[in-house]
Amino acid sequence: MSQNRYFIQIAYDGTPYHGWQTQPNALAVQELLDKAMSVYFRQPIETLGCGRTDTGVHATEFFAHFDVADVKAEKVLNAVAGINALLPYQIAVQKIIPVQHDAHARFDATARAYKYHVHFQKDPFKLNRSWLLKDQLDVERMNLAAAALFQFTDFSAFSKSNTQTFTNNCKIMEARFEVMADGLVFNIKADRFLRNMVRAIMGTLVRIGKGEIDIEDFKQIIESKNRSNAGQSVPACGLYLVKVEYPYI
Repeated sequence: MSQNRYFIQIAYDGTPYHGWQTQPNALAVQELLDKAMSVYFRQPIETLGCGRTDTGVHATEFFAHFDVADVKAEKVLNAVAGINALLPYQIAVQKIIPVQHDAHARFDATARAYKYHVHFQKDPFKLNRSWLLKDQLDVERMNLAAAALFQFTDFSAFSKSNTQTFTNNCKIMEARFEVMADGLVFNIKADRFLRNMVRAIMGTLVRIGKGEIDIEDFKQIIESKNRSNAGQSVPACGLYLVKVEYPYI
């Protein structure tokens, strides 16, 4: 029996799901994707994702790898429409990519990028897609604070406690706010992210924007490596995984 490995690129609305990773007592994106692919290929398929997103978090670009046995490459690569027909509307397969047998969706990723969306006026079309914030924010001060993130590598202050990671070091490559006609978008890119990191950073930067703390306070929070010193995590609805980079695709 010959097995070949592929990457599958998907997008999903995280609103109805308890994150990406399959869980025993809650519906997750991975569970539905694995079931649909197993039906389509008529064999058990288990995906391994590029990371994990929390309940309610969205992804416009997410990769997972999977192995399939004794199926011609042409059929696998042309399976997008068939798999999509077996998935709920909130999950969409975008493409399937042949890769080497040892390619790994999680460990081979060299960078990931997220966007966090904020809007300031009630909008029914942004429900569960963006965070409605009624406070006025000083975006210039928030951008100055975001730039300070480049000075640090240990982001323990923005990580959930008791996570199974060997290090809390990350290399942040981009961190900036972009003013849009209908709101505000925070763009952040790094080689890796800790659990809850983006939402905790955003929650702390909002405190800067509201004038509750200053940039020196922000730096001291990072240096403290203590999650209790940082701001509250912002709601999941505004967070999107938008890019995962690999050296070979």
